[in-house]
Amino acid sequence: MATDKNNTEEQSEQASQEESAGRLTLQVDPNSETKEVTYWTIVWDQFKTNKIAYYGLWMVIGLVLLAVYAPALCLEQPFVISYTDRGGQSVTEYPWVISLLGDRNLFENGVDIFFNLLMVLSPLMAISGFVVSRITATKRRAERMAIYQRVIAGWTVTVLAGMVLLTLFPKSQPYKNYVEIYSKGHAQAQLEITKLRLNAARTGATVDPAQIKAIEAQTPSAYFPPIPQSFRDSDLSAVLAPMSINHFFGTDDRGRDVFARMLYGTRIGLTIGVVAVSIYIFIGIILGSLAGFFGGWVDVLILRLVEIMICFPSLILIMTLAAFIEKPTIFHIMVIIGVIRWTGTARLTRGEFLKLKNQEFVSAAIASGIPMGRVIFRHVLPNALSPVLVTASFGVASAILLESTLSFLGLGDASAPSWGELINIGRQTDTMSLILLPGLAIFFTVSLFNLVGEGLQDALDPKRRR
Repeated sequence: MATDKNNTEEQSEQASQEESAGRLTLQVDPNSETKEVTYWTIVWDQFKTNKIAYYGLWMVIGLVLLAVYAPALCLEQPFVISYTDRGGQSVTEYPWVISLLGDRNLFENGVDIFFNLLMVLSPLMAISGFVVSRITATKRRAERMAIYQRVIAGWTVTVLAGMVLLTLFPKSQPYKNYVEIYSKGHAQAQLEITKLRLNAARTGATVDPAQIKAIEAQTPSAYFPPIPQSFRDSDLSAVLAPMSINHFFGTDDRGRDVFARMLYGTRIGLTIGVVAVSIYIFIGIILGSLAGFFGGWVDVLILRLVEIMICFPSLILIMTLAAFIEKPTIFHIMVIIGVIRWTGTARLTRGEFLKLKNQEFVSAAIASGIPMGRVIFRHVLPNALSPVLVTASFGVASAILLESTLSFLGLGDASAPSWGELINIGRQTDTMSLILLPGLAIFFTVSLFNLVGEGLQDALDPKRRR
């Protein structure tokens, strides 16, 4: 009896510890395995009930994949090409692979380098994720999540290290127009075959098959991406060309393919949205946590700073700061948006801390001698992040719209394809397609993030759960 009582007490203590850690183990069936339910699994199950938000999230993932694998879909560099150079030597090159990370003349923007690096490393990431999932299949969820976090941290360090190396040691390749080499080679071969047949028709002889095979052997062969168009090269002979098979969305005022620029503009919009929001979410969380937890003069000082920042219209302030930069880049725009728009997150975090700092678990943590920084950021902050995540989702949409506004006004990065820049070109040239197509892309992307934000807001609100 004593042994049974001790076992019961140990099980009760273990269950209370798991519940306090945010986990609840349910025994669905005596003969089945235990199902571990956490707060975030409940949120995810609730989020999936909102079908519009759920499918919107998958569309956002689709946009991310489209941005990552844009060079595999649209690029003028062939995967492999074989041709005869001017010296009569047969040459086989792999320009597509080399251009991704080794040609800063083509991909001069840091955003493109980052996404290209992700695309190159994505097969290894997928393999490592599969291997880890197989290894940890029998482990508890908490242990699996800890291993996944270490794997994600390792790949994050790898990608950042690769970005640093590519930035410090840039490489460039000599420019070659492979589309022109391929098309001219085929045109020349077709011309020579036609001459042979005409000469044979005049003389009444037959065409020697060996001659035709010799010409075809010297004809360039190449495998291009599905859309062999450049987002950067200009073609003055095709300025403002209408929609066609060669140019799905036409060309702009410099003869650049609009579809290619819109596709690579997805990278710019998503990067600015995520990075700028991450910057101001980080600033807002730090300042809001300190203001809400300590109160007193710290709270007064941070609130006065918030009120000063709110006094200035954010768009006017961002435009003013961007105008002082001689050559604004994507990095400048992200930092400016992040530094200006942190006030809402700070006020929201402060309000959550004011509600939580007098809770019993906070008092117990302080009484047990835990350092104050650990109490703030490891005990209180995780419980205050739910509304911040909703704000971040809406903030990404707002940052994308703001970047498009700056590019439309000519304050964006001139070296990066942007949807706002295309709208501005359409306004200047009175080309309706250049206004409607990027405008629809902005509307679609912003709407997706807003739908995801609304679904996340409903899932995080206990009163709205069904």
